[in-house]
Amino acid sequence: MAESIYSHYYDIVYKISSLTGMWPYLKTKIRIFRIALLTIILLTILVPQIAYQFMCKKNLQCTFQAMTAYLLSIVAVLKMYTFQFNVHTIKDLTRHLFCDWKELHTSEEYEIMKSYAANSRRFSVIYSVYYYFGVYVFISMSLIPQVLDIVLPLNESRPMLPVYPGYYFVDEKKYFFYIFSHAMMAWEIAVTVIISHDCMLLTYIEHVCSIFALVGFRFEQLIHNDAMKVLHSDTSDTYHKQIAFSVYTHRKALRFAQLIGDTFSLTLTLQLALNTVMISITLLQVTQQQADILQLIRYIMYVIGQLIHLFCLSFEGQKLIDHSLQTCDKIYNSFWYETTPKSQRMLLFVMQKSLQPSFLSASKIYIFSMENFTMIMQTSMSYFTVLSTLE
Repeated sequence: MAESIYSHYYDIVYKISSLTGMWPYLKTKIRIFRIALLTIILLTILVPQIAYQFMCKKNLQCTFQAMTAYLLSIVAVLKMYTFQFNVHTIKDLTRHLFCDWKELHTSEEYEIMKSYAANSRRFSVIYSVYYYFGVYVFISMSLIPQVLDIVLPLNESRPMLPVYPGYYFVDEKKYFFYIFSHAMMAWEIAVTVIISHDCMLLTYIEHVCSIFALVGFRFEQLIHNDAMKVLHSDTSDTYHKQIAFSVYTHRKALRFAQLIGDTFSLTLTLQLALNTVMISITLLQVTQQQADILQLIRYIMYVIGQLIHLFCLSFEGQKLIDHSLQTCDKIYNSFWYETTPKSQRMLLFVMQKSLQPSFLSASKIYIFSMENFTMIMQTSMSYFTVLSTLE
């Protein structure tokens, strides 16, 4: 049953991460080959972007325009190598992702796990479709001036809309379709790397939330069980074992959440800093595009994509906080006072552990939550205001 659940709910994450070399159980040679190939492809994007940056010289507007492009490429590289430098911990996370299904006992527990696994799959589908479609539209918009010159010709050709801010060391107008084809292929591959990282991370978070929900359900069922009323009978030993097993599951959920935080803490710090800068710079570009409507649409799409990325991390981070705290509430609101003193001591231990929430953080400096999401927006607007004064 666990394998059928895996094949259905985790198939998208498995296929995308295997394609990008991020699946931890790939053979070493295959994983290294795919990472090397992706690195070369990302460099074919990054080199023209850096060259374009040098072409800008002291032009601040051109510099900011270049930064919106190559910072995203750096984020893609960062996400890809996060999995390579932490391959052993990623393997542990993935192993727990599947092994926890084997410890389920009732149909209700399966339904709890399934609902969270379905959430992660739904997220993977929507997230992938949005970013693939967004990149396709972003790149394809460079064809609009070409098409309009054919459909509605003017006395002179319309200004060419660059595929993206980059310098290819050739005549871009002459080799436009070659550049366009390369950009479309390379950026779709780059966004696959980003999708793979984000979908796996949020799948792990959904899974640990399901474990917290499962622990709360087990405690509620145990405390409300009719057998609880026979406190001094032989059944109390069985009940104590069930309580002990639930305590063990709760501790495992705490370790799983801690492992997620330790694995992704540094890379999330760098991503957060880069995303904040990219949002500020992109907002600046939006205010500067007074005449070019196509560029304006592009930058609006770009900043929306960045906001969605941060929102998803903040939403899942908030979900992790809420679920880790709910265990204490579920025990407290139950008939814990009807249990034996031995059981009460075990329940008290769990409640004490649940008073401190588990969270997703950026080097423990920034905690991903909905409240802090608004703070990041305010920070980005502040940077935007400062950058505007430099123009």
